Amino acid sequence: MKNEKTYVFVPGGWHGGWAYDPISNKLVQQGKKCISLTLPGLEAQPEKQDKIINLDTHIQFVTDIFVKENITDAILCGHSYAGLVITGVADKIPERIHALVYIDAYIPKDGDSCWSLTSEVYRDRFVTGAGNDGFTVAVPPGADDRRRPHPLATFMQSLRLNGSYERILNRTFIYLSGWEQSPFVKQYAELKDSPDWNVETIHCGHNVMKECPDRLVDILYRLEDKYS
Repeated sequence: MKNEKTYVFVPGGWHGGWAYDPISNKLVQQGKKCISLTLPGLEAQPEKQDKIINLDTHIQFVTDIFVKENITDAILCGHSYAGLVITGVADKIPERIHALVYIDAYIPKDGDSCWSLTSEVYRDRFVTGAGNDGFTVAVPPGADDRRRPHPLATFMQSLRLNGSYERILNRTFIYLSGWEQSPFVKQYAELKDSPDWNVETIHCGHNVMKECPDRLVDILYRLEDKYS
């Protein structure tokens, strides 16, 4: 009997765990265990912080959840910015992670940051958006009023890795090909023929959870068997 896997979802910039509701609800209906996290500073009512929230804060937060909830055999999924977070978590506790899934997400190496990996369009958005208070990046234009200003330092801080994340050989990159100005085009070109990666493509915009939830659920559901 194979061990039950836990899907752990980490949202991208400005979003909370609610962004994954269309995905987690469907997976739960299919008997899967899911946990969707809201990172520090992105809560509906952010808690008062004694210090600046940076990338290390987010990585440690997710790591602490794994330990506190004794999560093992996790399929750890990150969207967009959260690619840096899940890589950092995998570097700390690789023994608890069964697979890494980058959903149109940055795939960093040691020394990378969201700032260094993203496009000029997003760098401009970070700089302009930080003009309000210098600490957070304002929510971009859009319809969802649950989004929150994103801690600037999480976008700017370089990721420090010791290489333990490379022990996780089950790695998937889901490329969303239907939006302009995607910073992931080059990353897709580099990975699509790699024997070390499972690469999937969905032709939709960046918010696949809202636009194509059924397609994403199908891919995630099949991953458990693929990596068993």
